[in-house]
Amino acid sequence: MTRAWGIARTAGKPRRPSPKERIMNPTLNTIDIVVSDLDASIAFYARLGLEFKVDEHSPGHAGCDLPNGLHVMLDTEGFRTPFLPGWSAPTGGPRTLLCFEFETPAGVDARYAELVEAGHRGIAEPFDAFWGMRYATVADPDGNGVDLYAALPAS
Repeated sequence: MTRAWGIARTAGKPRRPSPKERIMNPTLNTIDIVVSDLDASIAFYARLGLEFKVDEHSPGHAGCDLPNGLHVMLDTEGFRTPFLPGWSAPTGGPRTLLCFEFETPAGVDARYAELVEAGHRGIAEPFDAFWGMRYATVADPDGNGVDLYAALPAS
């Protein structure tokens, strides 16, 4: 048996992982971003291609399913606080970055310019990184870093 991307395989055919395998190998399938302004965050991430739907039963919560199977949630501070006693919004710089891959370096430049022109803070203007990527970073409405990147053409 081998494992490829969380799928158990026997003789090249995928099979459902056993309960023990599921317990021992959890799957990261959701990212929850706590935000101060749900509408502003939905608008920001829409510019990056994410289409959030606000939960009609929980207006402080929105979700987005990505084509790769990842689920991204936006929760207001007021929505999350009742579930996490003692929780408070973090202070200081962000410790986590969301990274969006583009098809071309020109796509990175264009989206960075669009986001900054829309009033979002640019953290790092587009640059050619030594590791072979065109890279830029902007801040989302809560100051979280959002990286934009694309592979540079082979030289």
